[in-house]
Amino acid sequence: MSLDFFPIAIYSNVFYYTLFLYVIYCFFQLYKSGFSISKWGDLFFLILVLYIGLRPIVIEFGDMLAYSEGFNRIDISVIKNQDKDVGFSYFMLGASKLMSVNIFFLSCAFLYIYPLYLVCRKWFQAYWFYAFLLILASFSFWSYGTNGIRNGIAGSLFLLGISRDKRIWQILLIFVAINFHKSILLPTIGFAIAQFYNRPKVIISFWVFCIPLSLVAGSFWESFFAGLGFEDDRLSYLTEGNINQDDFSSAGFRWDFLLYSATAVFAGWYYIVRKDYKDKVYFWLFNTYVFANAFWILVIRANFSNRFAYLSWFMMALVIVYPLLKKNIVLNQNKKLANILFVYFSFTFLMNVILAK
Repeated sequence: MSLDFFPIAIYSNVFYYTLFLYVIYCFFQLYKSGFSISKWGDLFFLILVLYIGLRPIVIEFGDMLAYSEGFNRIDISVIKNQDKDVGFSYFMLGASKLMSVNIFFLSCAFLYIYPLYLVCRKWFQAYWFYAFLLILASFSFWSYGTNGIRNGIAGSLFLLGISRDKRIWQILLIFVAINFHKSILLPTIGFAIAQFYNRPKVIISFWVFCIPLSLVAGSFWESFFAGLGFEDDRLSYLTEGNINQDDFSSAGFRWDFLLYSATAVFAGWYYIVRKDYKDKVYFWLFNTYVFANAFWILVIRANFSNRFAYLSWFMMALVIVYPLLKKNIVLNQNKKLANILFVYFSFTFLMNVILAK
């Protein structure tokens, strides 16, 4: 069972154009009426899970075919012979005993989107849908729901973890996230540091300092991190050539994506330093984002550097919107949010629809 009545050539664009209409609607609604409670948010969430989860299993969705092949051949011996992402492997093994491959992908979509839904519901309550919509409007949201599936689920579980009030649930969910995709160790380290060290100005200075470090000695950092000895073949992305013709890898230092990342750093600086915004959870979120993004800056030229960028980008929308939905801190806050939503999605639409043609 799959949604094959949409031609594959426009399947992704159906999502982006639908989101475009919703962004425009919210833009004018925020300008005209201010903040309001979404009447259709739950239905939108359900439709999104179905649309992403029941997509056809085709090569146009990148690694989806590889996941499908893995689902059809997985058994306990396969898991024992590999030592990475065992949490996801056991999830796939259990799913292969209970459901078809189409329902497996539907389950993956649910695990990707539902934690984000819960996080927004918990943190923002009546205004949860604005945060949820900004997450959907993120540059990498669609690709990590349809291509980088393990990484996408792991990022969502990580966010669900840090949104929990009890430490035991934080630890448990983050542990599960790491076992779904080991790369989540990077934001986990940032989150751990944020528990004991909360000096945003210093963290921001560190992020800024990483830019000249990368410009002057980018290849050094790629070799340095690749040579740390971790038994994870993802670090080989730092030194291998562009073996899969990844669009991200051969373009050198990506100033466009650096500026994109900087918007969240600027937002955090503005809220915390200029507006003296104080919120323990936001400090955790912001410091974790800056730490993970600084690592990406150091290896920005590497093959598949988008996969390292995602280790901060999956938090980006929340870093930008969190204070605006928690406290009245700027004049005409509803209009500021409308402008942010429009500009933020405009970058996504430009890169994934207009320039992707």
